Amino acid sequence: MAMENADQQVLKQLTQWVSEGLPSWLCTVVKTWGSSPRPIGSLLACNRDGHIAGSLSGGCIEEDLLEKLQRGEMASSGPEVLVYGVSQAETERFGLPCGGQLHVVIEPFIDRRHLDTLRAITERIEQRACIARSLNIATGDMTLTETERFQHLRFEGEFNNTPGTKTLTQTFGPRYQLFLIGCGQVSQYLAEMAKALDYQVVVCDPRANLMEQWPVEGVQLITSYPDDAIRAQATDSFSAIIALTHDPRIDDMGLMEALTTDAYFIGAMGSSRTSENRKERLKALDISDDLIARLHAPVGLPIGSKTPAEIAIAILAQLTALRSTAGNTVQADFRAAL
Repeated sequence: MAMENADQQVLKQLTQWVSEGLPSWLCTVVKTWGSSPRPIGSLLACNRDGHIAGSLSGGCIEEDLLEKLQRGEMASSGPEVLVYGVSQAETERFGLPCGGQLHVVIEPFIDRRHLDTLRAITERIEQRACIARSLNIATGDMTLTETERFQHLRFEGEFNNTPGTKTLTQTFGPRYQLFLIGCGQVSQYLAEMAKALDYQVVVCDPRANLMEQWPVEGVQLITSYPDDAIRAQATDSFSAIIALTHDPRIDDMGLMEALTTDAYFIGAMGSSRTSENRKERLKALDISDDLIARLHAPVGLPIGSKTPAEIAIAILAQLTALRSTAGNTVQADFRAAL
C-alpha cells in the first residue's frame, strides 16, 4: 500500500467526514511571519466531535481551534481568516517562536455541498497528478483546475476579515517520489530520512527473503523486478530513482528503464571505478551516451561519507539541491557545478 503524504491524509479524512454528514472544518496556513512551527500550506481538518487530522503547530493552536469548536465559535456561514501571534502574550500562549505569527483560513464544510469537489481532489492526488483549488474567502465558492506541476500556495488580498476580495489558491498533488532499488542499510536510512522531507518512498527489490526483513514503516514495498515497477509508477518528473543493491543484474535492469523516463534524478551507488564499469555495461546494452549522461554515479555529494547513514545524508543533500523548480537558473548552475 502506497504511503500517503500529509495533504492526502487530511483531505481523505475530511472527505470521509463530509460524506458521512458530519460537520467539519478545513484549516490552512496561508501566511507565516518570523519563525513558525509549520510551513505555508499546512492543513488540519477537524469535525464536530473534536477529532482532528493533520497539524498547524506543536499543539497549542490545535487546542485553541477545538476550544472554539466546543464553544460554537467556529465559522459556519463561510470561510474566515484567523491570525495567531498578534501580541507577545498570544505568541507565548500558542507556543510560537519569538515574533512568530500564523495566518490560518478556516473553511466550514457543514453539509455535502462541496463533497464532489473534495472527491475530485483526492482522486486526482491518488493518480499522482496535480490539481489547483481556488477559494473565494468572501463567498466560499471553489473552482478546480488541473495543472501539470505543483505550485506554492497563493493568497491574494488582505490577511484579515475586512471587506474586499480575498482568494486562496492551493495546489494538491505529488511533490516528490523516491524510488529505491534495493533494500539494504543505505536504503533503510534513505527511506527514514526521506519521509521527513515529504517524499513518497518506494523500495523495490526482487529478493523477497531480504524484503521480509525491511524495518521502516510507511514505505511501499515491491518485490518485482525494478524495470517493471519503474515503468508502472516512477516515470514522471516528480520521481527520483536510485540504484543501491550492488548487484548489476538488478541495478542495471532498473537503470536501463529509469534512464528513459522523465525522472528528475537518476543515481547509482558505488565507487568511481564501479560507476565507470556500470556506464560501460549500459553502453554495451545500446543505451545512448545522452541517456547515460543523466546518471549521477557515484550518487551523492562528495562529503567524505563512509557509513550508511552518512551516504544517505549525501544522497539527500544532492536531491534537495536539484529538486527546485524546473528551469530555475540556480538549479541549472548547480547541475553544472556537480
